[in-house]
Amino acid sequence: MIAPTLERLRRELLQQRHGRSHWTGELSASALSTATAISALSLACRKSNGSDEAVRYRELVRGGSAWLRTQQNADGGYGDTDRSHSNIATSYLVLAAQKLAAETLAAETLAMKISADPKAADAIPDGDHNSSDERLRQYLDTAGGIPALRRRYGTDKTFVVPILTNMAIAGLVPWSEVSALPFEAAVFPQSMYRFLGMPVVSYAVPALVAIGQAKFLHDGTWPPWSWVRRAAIAPSLRVLRQMQPDSGGYLEATPLTSFVLMSLLDTDRAEQPVVAEGLKFLVQSSTPENEGQFSWPIDTNLATWVTSLSVQALTIGEGDRDFISDDLVDWILSCQHNVRHPFTGADPGGWGWTDLSGAVPDADDTPGAMIALMACRTSVSPEQVGRIDEACRRGAGWLLGLQNRDGGWPTFCRGWGKLPFDRSSVDLTAHAIRALRCLEPAGLREAMNTGATERAIGRGLEFLRRQQQPDGSWLPLWFGNQDRPDEDNPVYGTAKVLVDVDPALGLDSIVRGIEYLVDHQNADGGWGGGPSVAAAFGLPETHISTVEETALAVDALASFFHREADPIALPISLTNRTRDAILLGGEWLVRAVADDRHQTAWPIGFYFAKLWYHERLYPPIFALAALSRLAKHVQQTDASPPSSPT
Repeated sequence: MIAPTLERLRRELLQQRHGRSHWTGELSASALSTATAISALSLACRKSNGSDEAVRYRELVRGGSAWLRTQQNADGGYGDTDRSHSNIATSYLVLAAQKLAAETLAAETLAMKISADPKAADAIPDGDHNSSDERLRQYLDTAGGIPALRRRYGTDKTFVVPILTNMAIAGLVPWSEVSALPFEAAVFPQSMYRFLGMPVVSYAVPALVAIGQAKFLHDGTWPPWSWVRRAAIAPSLRVLRQMQPDSGGYLEATPLTSFVLMSLLDTDRAEQPVVAEGLKFLVQSSTPENEGQFSWPIDTNLATWVTSLSVQALTIGEGDRDFISDDLVDWILSCQHNVRHPFTGADPGGWGWTDLSGAVPDADDTPGAMIALMACRTSVSPEQVGRIDEACRRGAGWLLGLQNRDGGWPTFCRGWGKLPFDRSSVDLTAHAIRALRCLEPAGLREAMNTGATERAIGRGLEFLRRQQQPDGSWLPLWFGNQDRPDEDNPVYGTAKVLVDVDPALGLDSIVRGIEYLVDHQNADGGWGGGPSVAAAFGLPETHISTVEETALAVDALASFFHREADPIALPISLTNRTRDAILLGGEWLVRAVADDRHQTAWPIGFYFAKLWYHERLYPPIFALAALSRLAKHVQQTDASPPSSPT
């Protein structure tokens, strides 16, 4: 049954391509993202004075508000996606957005009544909307209110201060609830940011500037020494403009862009070029929904990431490689950043998550692109091989320059700080090591400083050993499981460390990691998930696994059984248990694909500031990779699947 399933997954994945060049994927609509866009556009309506743009902004505000009302959970709160649990952050942002939208649309209604327009009544909120708001407020009270919001983020001000700013702009809290941010620090060179004790993570500098200024201008108390901060307003606004990409969207992210816009609009800076470009981004990134409704995803797309993952999955098995073309290779190569990045100051040589201008090079997409290019290397012309080799050498150099002193790899900036999303992480570190190792068969390592590379890999492996949890698992940075109390995802993290693992990690660490995955296989034969999965799919309570997590676990475990180099000698008892686990997991995946479960993505991804998303292509990509490895294992061992679990 594996072969027909593989054929189906390959066919479906290839059908999702844009011609012969790349995959774009589709990120989930986000209530959080939509709420922030509505708040910014509501303010823009008030500043536009009846312009043509204002007509479009009002259409989006009205349609976005209508879509939001369809996303309210049974408990009255809102989650980040249509499959997410309610959380206090998103719920507060929706409350602020609906208040700003209601005020904007009420003002429009009054103007329409004055002009005797019969459509005026369509814009008046009805009783159902009031009931929805009341249930939302009850959820927020039950969840613990503002103190609970602050506890959710602790000392990290990256997201709690923007939320409170949005609420202050909506008149839901006084500005005294909003912490001051040192916007003047942005005028210092980027190389100094790590020494300035920034209260936000590296990617949030635009919010630091815009929100910090809004708080400063709203304070009303200007002690004598505040002249320094006043003097920093204009130069920090120039930094804000310099960091804005051609698309207008900071990081291609609606929330970050919206927080910047609402802060500037609320303080009467609508004439700033940042505002005009940011509003264009919000308009262009809106997604039509049903009957005049609109939503926004958390980011425009993850095109580079899903293309790299797709190439890797398609090249694991024995299927033909006709899909590899010059167009595909050219597209991946075109996504490499060739100049110093204005947002993070990153050196040239890395890849970001998308080909769009708002992407920033990072330590997950760079290894992904390198591994994908190396997988294409044997199927392209000698000229393309040369281009691939040069790009991968530069990518490797970029990774070596990013490694932290603790031996791990951070996401964007070396040594930035202690806040969670700027620290070294195990998923990125394992990925970077895999990318550096994949250069060896092509002889590319000889063109680099082999000693420095080996030292970097050794330090990375030591970091992974230190980060292994007492139960044998590893916890990732950018992925989670909403049904776990801490919203972490040890299945993802452990699988990403173990897949094609470097034997130098050490047999003890490897065995403990494998034992964790084997011991945590669910009763239904899969991995991960939780009660929300069974409820969403109408399954028995014991059927809780997700396609994504099951596929990742099978992929990692199966990678131990057909290593062409550096075989790892596992204990016989563990080998037998692992084989049984792999085959049961593979059987689960085959059934899931037959039931079309792979066509419904699950929210396992974290975006900036721990915002949930799901990506349409993750299930088919991960399932294809896992079953391709399993097919190799079955062919090599002539194994028979064990009986299915009850």
